[in-house]
Amino acid sequence: MIVAVDGPAASGKGTLGKRLAAVLGLRFLDTGLLYRAVGLKVAREGGDLDDPDIAAAAARSLDPASLDDPDLRGDEAAEAASRVSAVPAVRAALLDYQRRFAATPPGAVLDGRDIGTVICPDADHKLFVTADVETRAQRRYKELRGRGADVIYAQILRDLRTRDERDSRRAVAPLVPADNAFILDTSTLTADEAFERAFAHIVGGEPRPRTRGETN
Repeated sequence: MIVAVDGPAASGKGTLGKRLAAVLGLRFLDTGLLYRAVGLKVAREGGDLDDPDIAAAAARSLDPASLDDPDLRGDEAAEAASRVSAVPAVRAALLDYQRRFAATPPGAVLDGRDIGTVICPDADHKLFVTADVETRAQRRYKELRGRGADVIYAQILRDLRTRDERDSRRAVAPLVPADNAFILDTSTLTADEAFERAFAHIVGGEPRPRTRGETN
């Protein structure tokens, strides 16, 4: 089984994707980390993030071990990822990696921006997870503050709007729902509520199995 989970930043798709993978017994890949790793590699080496040749070279030489770098969760990596992901050669270099991961038994949940439209257009299930930008900015603000980061909500909101604009308007693999995607707006949902709705959609309304330690 392949489950595609797409959506904008801070919509809750990563949390949802990991939980779905755990309950369904599938592997999980946060594909955004691939682009963050490429962008951060370019930035750390002093390269121009808008130079397609430099970005493509970084993508082709990407070491999978670099996906464990904690700095990939930071804002610098997020901004860099949004820029290099618009480069066609970068997306082409990472395409095969993502498709091989998805095709490896028993299957996988992939979280990203173009999983259901480009990477795995024949995925068994496609979810497009979204939320209004103010809600997403508040979530990101709380997350970063919880890590001890000195951040400003207004700046996070501006950054998300910029990234949304860039991701949705790029010529290659723009951020759009697949035609047959299940749209899940998490603006007013808790993580548990979002999970229950996504799981019910995947299994056709059947109640999900309880994990050890859970109560009804």
